[in-house]
Amino acid sequence: MISYTGWDRDYIEYEKEYRKVIKDSLDKDTENVEFFEEYILERIPRKHAVAVANATDALYFSLLCHDIGEGDEVLVSNFSWISTSSCISMVGATPVFCDIDLESYHISLDSIKRMVSPKTKALIYTHLFGNMTDSTAIQEFCQENNIIFIEDAAQSLGSSLNGVIAGTIGDCSSFSFNTNKVISGLSGGGVFLTDNERHADIVRILRRCGKGKDFELVGKNSKIGYVNARIILLRMSRMAELQNMRQWIAKRYDDAMDILPVELSPLDNNLNHNYHKYVIRLETPEIRKNLRKSLNFQVHYDTPLSENSMYDKINHRKDNCVNAKLASQTVISLPIHPWLKRYEVDQVIDKLWKEL
Repeated sequence: MISYTGWDRDYIEYEKEYRKVIKDSLDKDTENVEFFEEYILERIPRKHAVAVANATDALYFSLLCHDIGEGDEVLVSNFSWISTSSCISMVGATPVFCDIDLESYHISLDSIKRMVSPKTKALIYTHLFGNMTDSTAIQEFCQENNIIFIEDAAQSLGSSLNGVIAGTIGDCSSFSFNTNKVISGLSGGGVFLTDNERHADIVRILRRCGKGKDFELVGKNSKIGYVNARIILLRMSRMAELQNMRQWIAKRYDDAMDILPVELSPLDNNLNHNYHKYVIRLETPEIRKNLRKSLNFQVHYDTPLSENSMYDKINHRKDNCVNAKLASQTVISLPIHPWLKRYEVDQVIDKLWKEL
């Protein structure tokens, strides 16, 4: 079975560097991770970065610092990882599930316009699979309707479009360093980004169980460990090289897909794609079922968010999300990480040719 992350191979290659980071960290103040936040800000042009335990917390804090809660509605894609919508319910607000554009798998402006209401206070915009598409029209719609634009950049670290870097869009942003991301921590990790000093200060309090001058807010323990932060920075120091390798593999796949009955998302020529995932869409659910069984490929994601059983009991609204449903039934993800060997990439392609 071909690995989907490859971090085990990375450790073997850079074992000395990893051991040195751990050894050098044993006598350090494990509460102080300002070095990590400063490193992020050197690469992502935001004014404030707040390290947290994971990107789910970063999204949750994004809503809290904007005073979003009971009685408010938040627009969200119906095709994403569950954190994108569960954070809305965590603060007591109502998730409003919108359909996607099949070309990008991103939230659809037409669906947004159908589902917006006087209660709409925010929109969570997710760059799915590391892809970025032009969100200008959606941002303008949010500005015109006084809707907070929250950028879920969990999957898009390193991506940029027309010179606009993922993590710099909208009122606030978040990244993930979960073990399946393009840059991973040993135990996950996340960061909240904003240009608003007050919001950054609120999140700094929330991540420490609500402790400011005393316990001012109802927060949670959401810290990133010192060693974990150091490992993330070690891996980020090689990010350009790792991204180039992902792009090389994606090009190999692109060339092979030209003669296969699959759909690929059209990409902007000015996109610097991190290829967090390489996703193809098949003609029918039956083809995917057979392919998944024979090749053991992964699926992201096989259920529209609103169809999960948690929403049988949680207040929500949803559009007629026909595209999200179709995508959930027909997409499949091919292995893509910088440590794939050439022969492994060829094996994936050969298997696809034989099965399709």
